[in-house]
Amino acid sequence: MNAPEKMPEKITEMLDISLEFTPNPNTLKYMINRTLLERGAFNYTKADETESSPLAKRLFTVKGVVGVMIGRNFVTITKGEEGDWESLNTGVMAALKEHIVQGQPIVDATATSTGHKAGGESQIEDKIREILDNEVRPAVAMDGGDILYLQGACSGCPSSTATLRMGIENRLREAIPEVREVVSI
Repeated sequence: MNAPEKMPEKITEMLDISLEFTPNPNTLKYMINRTLLERGAFNYTKADETESSPLAKRLFTVKGVVGVMIGRNFVTITKGEEGDWESLNTGVMAALKEHIVQGQPIVDATATSTGHKAGGESQIEDKIREILDNEVRPAVAMDGGDILYLQGACSGCPSSTATLRMGIENRLREAIPEVREVVSI
């Protein structure tokens, strides 16, 4: 009689993807129980700009997808006029599962996240980045968005103006008196 095979020391965690609604009626957030990015975020608004992300490139093939944002443990999908939510969700879930289970890269190793510091900033810019990274980004990410120094990913959301004015601008002005206004562009 053969001895039973030894069980592996660690059982691989099952992939879990959960869907969350966001304040933006055109956006869905897919929470994933895996770390996709160590830090920062990647935001793609056009399929032809996805060369740095095999995952974003794959997601743009789903009918109706017009925007993809990849964060630490989530992917936010923005739907355009084409397609319907049910088909889009089915396609996105399948693409995410297949891509992650196969161990395909999320973004190329040479890609630079828009959340990373470019260097050469002033002390004020460093403080703004610190507040955005540590306080604002985690809160905005709960609604499926992201905000980075000089860039945001909540456009089209009915709550974005209120978030910008009442939340972000007030916090930055409180911590950094030199900040006079935060403007959405």
